[in-house]
Amino acid sequence: MDVRAPRSPRAGTRASVVRRHNLGALLECLHLDGAASRSQLGSVTGLNRSTVADLVQELAERGLVVEDGLSPSSGPGRPSPVVHVRPSAAVALAVELGVDSAAAAAIGLGGHVHDQVRVELPRGSSPQETVRLVAELAASLGVAPADPRVTGVGVAVPGLTRRVDGFVHLAPNLGWKGVGLGSMLADALGVPTERVHVGNEADLGALGEHRRGAGRGYEHLVFVSGEVGIGAGLVIEGRPMLGAAGYAGEAGHMLVNPKGRQCTCGAFGCWETEAGEAALLRAAGVRGARGVAAVDAVVEKVTAGDESAAAAVAEIGHWLGVGVGNLVNLLNPEVVVLGGIFQPLFPCVEEPMLSAVRARSLAEVSELVSVVPSDLGTSAQLHGAAEMVLATVLADPCSR
Repeated sequence: MDVRAPRSPRAGTRASVVRRHNLGALLECLHLDGAASRSQLGSVTGLNRSTVADLVQELAERGLVVEDGLSPSSGPGRPSPVVHVRPSAAVALAVELGVDSAAAAAIGLGGHVHDQVRVELPRGSSPQETVRLVAELAASLGVAPADPRVTGVGVAVPGLTRRVDGFVHLAPNLGWKGVGLGSMLADALGVPTERVHVGNEADLGALGEHRRGAGRGYEHLVFVSGEVGIGAGLVIEGRPMLGAAGYAGEAGHMLVNPKGRQCTCGAFGCWETEAGEAALLRAAGVRGARGVAAVDAVVEKVTAGDESAAAAVAEIGHWLGVGVGNLVNLLNPEVVVLGGIFQPLFPCVEEPMLSAVRARSLAEVSELVSVVPSDLGTSAQLHGAAEMVLATVLADPCSR
């Protein structure tokens, strides 16, 4: 007779939680770092060889990974199979709403971009018009939002956004106030509301750069997003810092010039009025154009030796550096990543910007920080939106 005590339900639950955690850890390694052998996965996660083999088998059975080929043997024993994520196994429909353009992309595991499209967005578009456009963009990608492979929809918006339900309290540069964007998109795309995730564009840009761009490997990151407005996304101790209501990072409305112009928010001398797109184009004398094309025109002028354009860019660089210096003092980051219009402008603004950063921040703090251009460019927010959605699969691969 077997007289052993039966295993307690609590012990079984703990084992299930541990297994789910380990499955997620392996999948995240492959998602972020690319293909790896079983032995490499064991080294990274600290799990033994047999446990890794068992977990990889379950991930493969769930269709999330595939083993293909053998890694070169660097010691005794047989070569280890190489494990890859299957990009089509879990896909996020990522959307970015800007003032001048809208973009959508189908992004799968491993950060694989299956398809991407960007179109101009007329300024002053209503929420209803924008939602209709997003539905059209989604249809053009060839991946239906209701497809079982699509984990969810992630949307980046330049405004104060409540993540829990996708409610946009205020997006001044879009002219929106009190918009239930999450529910509107869910209805338009034919998916449950809980599968639509809406976040601030700078926060998602920070997430994208931290996971896949210039912020990889850093625990303390500030992402500065420059467009018509300026936003800041924060990663502190490796985690996004969103604030009590999710509104942290509205750095564009930080005072940098008490004698400056009036901002759309009603105050004077906000950072975005001194260093945003409108300030750049006004100072450079560029009229009748906006967005990426207009910024590129300014860069071309500077490159061609246009002194007035160079002076305008230097002025923008100064005010950009004043704001970055304030953030450096306040947050003590390891790296500040400049995205949006500041990425193509970086070679032109680097010198005056860094000079202002050093002048505005404590030497002990500024010596520890790097200020770099975005690696992902205009795709940073899309990748961040995708990571926000795919996080559910990475946390619990058993949910697939």
